[in-house]
Amino acid sequence: MTLDHYRGDLLAQSRTFTGLHDDELRRRAVKAAGEKDNAELQALTVAYLVHGGGAGVLTSPRTIEAYQLGVRQFVEHTTEQAWSILRPGRHDAQSYVNQMLAAGRQPAGVQLKVAAAGALYRALRWAGATEADPFRDVRVPKDRTSGLVKRPPYTEDNIADVLEYCDTQMRFLLFLTAHAGLRIREALDLEWNDLDEQNRRILVRSGKGRKSRVVTMSTSLARATRAYRMQYGPGGPNHTDGKRATTSERVFRFNTYMAAKYHLEKAFKQAGVPFRGFHPGRKYAGTRLLRQVRDFARVAAHLGHESVDTTRKGYAELPSDDLKDELVGW
Repeated sequence: MTLDHYRGDLLAQSRTFTGLHDDELRRRAVKAAGEKDNAELQALTVAYLVHGGGAGVLTSPRTIEAYQLGVRQFVEHTTEQAWSILRPGRHDAQSYVNQMLAAGRQPAGVQLKVAAAGALYRALRWAGATEADPFRDVRVPKDRTSGLVKRPPYTEDNIADVLEYCDTQMRFLLFLTAHAGLRIREALDLEWNDLDEQNRRILVRSGKGRKSRVVTMSTSLARATRAYRMQYGPGGPNHTDGKRATTSERVFRFNTYMAAKYHLEKAFKQAGVPFRGFHPGRKYAGTRLLRQVRDFARVAAHLGHESVDTTRKGYAELPSDDLKDELVGW
C-alpha cells in the first residue's frame, strides 16, 4: 500500500465519525467510553487526529500505531482499576503516570502514553462526550540520562554478526538503518525511484515533520541496494505483486513496524545479538559518522534532526578522544 493509499484509508476511517450528526457522534462516543469499547475508542481517537490533530491526515503511520497502542493500554488500565473514563477522579491521571513509573517504565515512554491518553480525551471532548481533561496537569519527570547511555547504539561487532544471518532483504533494511540512519518509518516508505545506487543517494520523502532530505549511501549500502533491486525490484524474480511494475511503488512488501521487526529480529536471534529495536541502528549510524566527520551539523543533516542541538544532546556522551576516523566499509 502506498502512502497516498494509506492516507486515503485514514480519511475514509475518519469520515465514519465526522459524517455523523453531532448528537449521534456524542451518543457513540458516550457509549464507547461507558462500555470501554477499546476498538471504538481507538477509532474515535484516530478520527480526531486525522480531522483535528496538528498533522491531520499527514499524521505518520508510526504515530497512529503508537497512539492506538497507548489508548488501548489506558483503557485496559481503567478497566482494571474500575475507573470511569467520562468522569475520572481528580487523582486518576497522575496515579496512572505514577504506576507506570513505579513499574520501571522510562519517563520518555510514559510521556508517550500520556500523549495517547490525552489524545483520547481530546477526541471525547471533540465528540461532545465529556468536558474532562485529566491529563492537563499531570507531571512526568524529565529524563536527564543521555540518549547514548539510555539507548546505546549497536556495536560494530553486533552489526557484523547479524549481517551473517541476513537474507538480501534484511541486509538491505539493516544497512538503511545502521548506515543511512533512516528511521524505520522512513525506510518502509521508500519507493523504487527514491534509490539511486549509481550516485549513492537516497531521497527520503517522509522524514519527521514531513521534511524531505537526501542521504548519501555507504559503499556497503549501495551494494546491498543493487542486490535487493535485482531480486525484488520491478522485473526481478521475487517481484510478484501481479501488477505492472511502476517506478512509484514501495520498496518493501510489508509496511508496519511489527512486520519489519518480525523479519529482522529472526536474524538477530540467530546471531545471538539482543534485538533492541531499530533506533540503536540509527544511533550506530550517527556515532559512526560523527567519528568520521567530527561535525555535528553534517550528522544532523544525515539523520534528519530538526536542529543541531538535538544532535549535540543525543551524542554528548561520545568521548572526544573517540572521535577518530573509522572509514572501513563506509
